[in-house]
Amino acid sequence: MANHILANLPNSPGESQDAGRMSFFDHLAELRTRIMWSAGAIVLGTFVAFSIAKRVLHILEIPMQEALRNAGLADKLVSTSPTGVINLTITIALYLGIVLASPIVFYQVWLFIAPGLYRHERRGISIFLFFSVFLFLTGIAFGYFIMLPYLIKFIIGFQGDILPLFSINEYFDMVLIVFLGLGLIFELPVLIFFLALFGIVTPKFLWKNIRYAILIITVIAAVVTPTPDAMTMLVFMVPMLLLYFIGIGVAAFVVRNKRRKAAAQQGAS
Repeated sequence: MANHILANLPNSPGESQDAGRMSFFDHLAELRTRIMWSAGAIVLGTFVAFSIAKRVLHILEIPMQEALRNAGLADKLVSTSPTGVINLTITIALYLGIVLASPIVFYQVWLFIAPGLYRHERRGISIFLFFSVFLFLTGIAFGYFIMLPYLIKFIIGFQGDILPLFSINEYFDMVLIVFLGLGLIFELPVLIFFLALFGIVTPKFLWKNIRYAILIITVIAAVVTPTPDAMTMLVFMVPMLLLYFIGIGVAAFVVRNKRRKAAAQQGAS
């Protein structure tokens, strides 16, 4: 995918692409090697993560426990299955293993695509990977410190006179949905970057259609937010709007950069 995208960028003189000399079967063999290294890193990371999985589970419980204490309730989550906690620990270890192995996985991806890239394109991919990971982790942090407390407070308050007993497995499923959803939503500037790179959107287009963007963001927030609470939905919408404005700035940078390169090419010819 990166090769296809960055192939549209101008090539620097004197640079060569070694991947062009590789045959189709060489590419397949190289891909298999990178997949095996990545899979091995994930397996090793999962074994390492298993030793800290319970500690991470306790960290994930903190927002729910604080909300339960504030509501005057026992700050304990329940397990409705004999093997519920064991299965959850293994699941958390797997997810943590993927996170721990991600630098190696990204490095293997880099080794696979780098021979087909020019020098300036390699720098672009490095920046792209950094900001993609940074924005995804920022979305998870936003979910843990801001979104979850609002969400859990509403859920507990909605119970009324009914005594809530929250299953640890179902709670983790909710946390995972929130983290994954926000992590992907925080990738909006990266998505706009690619759309601007292909010429599909421009800063003027994004600004002119901002009212439609707000409408779409409102609909997404209403669908993704697990509760009908207006305050929780607003907390979800605000970062999406900020990311949209950041995306406009990213699109302006891409368009300005493309115009500068086009002008330099015309001057050289």
